[in-house]
Amino acid sequence: MAFAPIGVFGLITPVVAEHGPSALLPLLKVIITVYLSCFLHAAIVYSGAVYFSAKMSPVTFFKGAAPAMMVAFTTSSSSGTLPITMRCAEENLGVPKSISSFVLPLGATINMDGTALYQGVCALFVAQIYGIDLTFVQQLTIVLTATLASIGTAGVPGAGLIMLTMVLQSVGLPLEGMVLVGGIDRILDMARTCINVTGDMAGTILVSATEGELQLPAKKSIST
Repeated sequence: MAFAPIGVFGLITPVVAEHGPSALLPLLKVIITVYLSCFLHAAIVYSGAVYFSAKMSPVTFFKGAAPAMMVAFTTSSSSGTLPITMRCAEENLGVPKSISSFVLPLGATINMDGTALYQGVCALFVAQIYGIDLTFVQQLTIVLTATLASIGTAGVPGAGLIMLTMVLQSVGLPLEGMVLVGGIDRILDMARTCINVTGDMAGTILVSATEGELQLPAKKSIST
């Protein structure tokens, strides 16, 4: 891992030499797009899910989920965050252990909303870098492939970048473009993992509410 930055530099150098320094400028747009998309996904989809399924205030949800979200953001590992996620769900969000112990480990494996979102954005970025116009069918293929690939993504740092190769190959995009993404993957990994973990907690609240076993947290200090 100590030599990984050197390897990324070696891979990215020929790409910059061929396309010029201007190839690096869109990377800032990729970071902004991924972070903005993750924010909107959490604010709209997850807030709506917990509110309409459990009548839980989005403020209550995000306040209770914040410790796990911060750990996920810093570690970029949904599997490594799992113990904190379970504690937040049980102590802060009123999810019974019988449900959290099943839904959250399952979600840490197959529920990767942030990863799917990231792969879609990166695929479009690669297409723009190489000047490739994607048809509607190709765009739809990216959506489907990114969703399926995210389900099989391991909950460890950097796994989403490996699965991105499947998305690029599905529509014939150059795999060399993935090298550019690799240079900023850690920054993107932090955001997508945070969203993955947040989605796991929203999902376990929805299941608990559906089963009638959710105990809405009382107005007390949130466990950190």
